[in-house]
Amino acid sequence: MSATGGDDPIVTSFRWKSMHAQDEERDPLSTKKKLTAVVGAATLAMVLAACGAGSESTEAAGSPTADSAQADGAVVHNEADTEFVQMMIVHHEGAIEMADLIVERASAEQVRELGERVRDAQGPEIEQMTGWLESWGEESPSGMDMGGMGHGGMDMGGMDQQEAMEALEDAEGAEVDRLFLELMIEHHRGAIEMAQAQVDNGRNAAAIALAEDIIAAQEAEIAEMEQMLAESR
Repeated sequence: MSATGGDDPIVTSFRWKSMHAQDEERDPLSTKKKLTAVVGAATLAMVLAACGAGSESTEAAGSPTADSAQADGAVVHNEADTEFVQMMIVHHEGAIEMADLIVERASAEQVRELGERVRDAQGPEIEQMTGWLESWGEESPSGMDMGGMGHGGMDMGGMDQQEAMEALEDAEGAEVDRLFLELMIEHHRGAIEMAQAQVDNGRNAAAIALAEDIIAAQEAEIAEMEQMLAESR
């Protein structure tokens, strides 16, 4: 007995061992079965726990998170993103219409090549932006009233898209080149203004990145066209 009147831990341990020793002497197989059952149960519990953890890890790895869904441009967008994409599709269509004409009628090879580059760059961007609208559940501009943006147009030195196309069709020789360059410079400036608004107000990362690319590309093309005009005078 301990000083407090309770069983001494050493004595208790001894008694436990003695009792199990007696049990084993009476039925050694029974004790081994008990130990086997305990070990088996513990092992099973560990296996089940591991399987559960693995399943959770697999589900977590295989299930797209909100961040990944946002990253591919399929979910996160705001009104500014939608308006930018809708308007830029129409704007690009206007540029391609002008580029198609100059590719056929340019008198200077460098102007014709510029028209080809405009067409080749903006066609795929239209496809990309159209796909975004579909994934966002937003309306395509083809089914919308775009007001003054009909046929991809905007004000270009006092002319809308239709007036600009008519002027290009009426021009001859070097005048076609000059007029195309002047109109496309204004057209590009309008695109840059739209793209900057998207950078400032948009939320969708892919649309913002495209706007930044448009700004860089079209600023470079404006400088190129201004140089062509200067050389033609």
